[in-house]
Amino acid sequence: MYRVSKEFHFSASHRLANLPDDHPCARLHGHNYIVVVELAGAQLDNQGFVRDYRELAPLKQHIDTVLDHRHLNEVFGHDGVTAEFLARALYDWCKARWREVSAVRVSETPKTWAEYRP
Repeated sequence: MYRVSKEFHFSASHRLANLPDDHPCARLHGHNYIVVVELAGAQLDNQGFVRDYRELAPLKQHIDTVLDHRHLNEVFGHDGVTAEFLARALYDWCKARWREVSAVRVSETPKTWAEYRP
């Protein structure tokens, strides 16, 4: 199996509900997010790719127009926009466009990652 990945970045704010008042994530705050989309395939195409990275440009456009410098609670309409939620939401968005998508990872900080991989 071949696996390739591409990294994307955006900045956004959110707050998480149902946490104790003294939990820092209960307050309005922001992150410099890193999103890694992984694609996998047993075969390569005629050019030797799982998928040409250039074909992922619509994801950059989606991130830039829908998520970047936005308040994620407003974008998604709820107060549960965790890194885990974002990984699944972005996976679903990508999988609807590229059959080779196998996982999406989201980082909120340099030391934390959430991944959705069915």
